[in-house]
Parts: sequence; C-alpha cells; structure tokens
Amino acid sequence: MIVIRRRTIAIFFVSLVLCLMMFLTVNGKIIEVSAPVREIPIYSVENSEGKVSITFDCAWGAQDIPEILRILKEKNVKATFFVVGEWARRNPEETKMIAEQGHELANHSENHFKMSVLSKDKIKKEIMDCSKTIEEISGVKTDLFRAPYGDYNDTVISIARQNGYFTIQWSIDSLDWKPGITQEAILERVSKVSSGDILLFHNDTSHTAKILGKVIDIIKEKGLKPVPVSELILKDNFEIRHDGRQIPAGKKQ
Repeated sequence: MIVIRRRTIAIFFVSLVLCLMMFLTVNGKIIEVSAPVREIPIYSVENSEGKVSITFDCAWGAQDIPEILRILKEKNVKATFFVVGEWARRNPEETKMIAEQGHELANHSENHFKMSVLSKDKIKKEIMDCSKTIEEISGVKTDLFRAPYGDYNDTVISIARQNGYFTIQWSIDSLDWKPGITQEAILERVSKVSSGDILLFHNDTSHTAKILGKVIDIIKEKGLKPVPVSELILKDNFEIRHDGRQIPAGKKQ
C-alpha cells in the first residue's frame, strides 16, 4: 500500500514538473514556452496552375532508363530523377542521358542508407557526396534531396536545409516497387492525382516503364501539367503545413 502511494506521488510530481517546464516566469509574468517545431519535408505544393511532378528514385538497375526517357520525350514531359550517388557512378551514361534530355537530377544520398540512424557528420557526408558525384558525372548542381526509404527525422531535414537543400517527399506513392502489385492498381493510385501533388515512382521495376505513358495520359486528361520538382515548389517565402503541404508564407491554414 505504501509502495503504491509512493508511486502515485512520484507520478504526480513528474507530471507537475513537465507542466511547469512549459512556462517561464519573467518579471513576475508567466510566459508559455512553445515546444520545438517539428521539421517537415515537402510532400505537396499549393498551386492554382495545375502543376504536378513525376519523380523517379534510382537506386538499383538502369536497363529501363532509355525506355523511360523515350516515353517522357514522346509525351513532352520533364521529370525529376532522385539518384543515389553510387548508382550514378555505376551508370554514368544513363545519368548523363537524364540531364542531356532536359530532366532534373536530384540527390538521393550517396549510399542509400537509412538517414535517421546516422550521425550528423554522416548525414551531411551522404548528402554532399551524392551531389558531388552528380556534378562530376553530369555537370549538374542540385538543391533537391530525398531521403532513402522516405526515412527522415528533424536532424536530417535540418542538416539538408543548412546545406542548401529542400527535402522532398511525395503525396502519391505508386507502390510500383511492391511485389505482386498490378498495373491496374498502380494506375488506380495515380488516378487520385490533383494539383500540387508529387508522384513517386522507381525505375528498375516490373511495371513502371510499361505504364508510364498511361500515367502521363491520366495526368493530362485531368487538366494537370507535369513539371520538374524545382518548377513546382516555392523556393522562398513559404511555410510547410502539418501535413507537408507547402504554402505561401502568411496564407491562412
């Protein structure tokens, strides 16, 4: 009985201390202390122009890159390719081809590690080494970063931003990487696209190159315009909503 009471008292005091930690007393006045703001990447973008972005994560093979680029050219669409530095070094011709055909190369880390478990120094190295690799191979500089597996935390986003990178996620995941998924299921997911969405695809999958033309047709039939991510996002005077929607600064939530 005494043990239970002591535990109850201990829990009470811990709760009280946590509550008091949310306030400071300045000149006799109690001032609320705001909790740290959570870092959020860009999942989608508020816009009234019908812009969306088709993105590809490139980490494994590269055999389908020429076919993907052929379809994009045929449909007159520019996309963004988030490439792993190690992938770019293994596939320099495909990397150059992406840039030469007017598409956007972006940073997907140097080695495709889970970023949230790395040290601060290692996070920075993964980002900076990838950009260096991309530039050495293609001559292209990038300020867009996507964490492998979509795995991020406050530290990852903060380090990326401090080094000049916008961290990009996605609002529509095609799940083209998922074993057993059908072309119909992918197209059904894509059919939900709306203005400001960022669509996630991968190269080196069973279906992506085969259905890319239909994906683009769905987007255009809805009156939307595919553009590279750098043409979709706001580069300054913006806020990121709790759901990852990037909006102009000061706009009512």
